[in-house]
Amino acid sequence: MKRHSKLYVALHILAHLDTAGSRPIVSEVIAAHLQTNPVVIRRSLAGLREAGIVASLKGHGGGWTLARPAAEISLGAVCKVVGQQGELMPRIEPDPEGCQIDAAVRRALDGFYAEADALLMSRLDAVTLADLTADLSSAESPATWKRNTFMT
Repeated sequence: MKRHSKLYVALHILAHLDTAGSRPIVSEVIAAHLQTNPVVIRRSLAGLREAGIVASLKGHGGGWTLARPAAEISLGAVCKVVGQQGELMPRIEPDPEGCQIDAAVRRALDGFYAEADALLMSRLDAVTLADLTADLSSAESPATWKRNTFMT
């Protein structure tokens, strides 16, 4: 899974919203943390809103908040929302020349990758957003978060 996959971006966004509590956060603030364009953040938020994971508040003082408690949001559910279910492991592109060895290697690896994806989804389904953010010190601000160690 590449660092800035759709899942990574969505989880980063949700972790910021969780630590903000009921205080709305605008997409520009989250985009600054991810060093990306706010449009990237808003696209991700739109899908999460359609799934009922986040809510938006318009007007002065508006922004984004979690639509339900972090303990009710599994990482697997987020993975499904962003469309990465079954796509977490790398895939090998077919050889354009139609090499038989290439085809045999891909068939073998595709089975392993499917098993790995199923195991990873099972693990993601068992972890909630609250679990992900639980090890963050309450004294730390989101700008100074350390690498999360909840699954090591």
